[in-house]
Amino acid sequence: MKHGKKYVEASKLVDRLTAYEPAEAIGLVKKTATAKFDETIEVHIRTGCDGRHADQQIRGAVVLPNGTGKTVRVLVIAKGAKLEEAQAAGADFVGGEELVPKIQNEGWLDFDVVVATPDMMGVVGRLGKVLGPKGLMPNPKAGTVTMDVTKAVNDIKAGKIEYRLDKSNIVHVPVGKASFSEEKLEENFNALMEAIVKAKPSALKGQYLRSITLTSTMGPGVKVNVAKY
Repeated sequence: MKHGKKYVEASKLVDRLTAYEPAEAIGLVKKTATAKFDETIEVHIRTGCDGRHADQQIRGAVVLPNGTGKTVRVLVIAKGAKLEEAQAAGADFVGGEELVPKIQNEGWLDFDVVVATPDMMGVVGRLGKVLGPKGLMPNPKAGTVTMDVTKAVNDIKAGKIEYRLDKSNIVHVPVGKASFSEEKLEENFNALMEAIVKAKPSALKGQYLRSITLTSTMGPGVKVNVAKY
């Protein structure tokens, strides 16, 4: 893969063999984010888990103290009074069974997170084939299947993000934008790492966190020292 001039210049600032302390890594990632738009800062955590085993899965959610810098569109699937509650909480879209054909047949996906009340999971289940592959399926572990829709919507709007293992046992999570101050990025990074460390599966033998890399949308990866975790 051929990289552009900016990427090559930015790469010179990073020593690929060094695992930096978090604060230093964040500073470098900010320096190497040179695109014309406000790049997203992401963390990629390679774990020693084997996601094929249910007892080694990692999945959950954490509210980043400074949010992600992204406006998140929330869809709430509920019925009765819960629809009004969701609207009052600031959900972008609310609805019930009538949304199924809209999502299934019309391909409507103008939302980033789906929250559902437990009594609507039968309806939501019919959308599994559409929402599942896109990582949009509500899940009790992530707090998106709940009767407390107000709290769910407020948390998501405040900067709550989900984390889960992908097929290669890596967790990919955004922790802010390149325009954030280093302090804000570090606070978000620390909140995420605390949640990931707590989520360590008890069934796991051997090393839990193999590598942590910070990167901006268009910039090079910067390795973070895993020793402290």
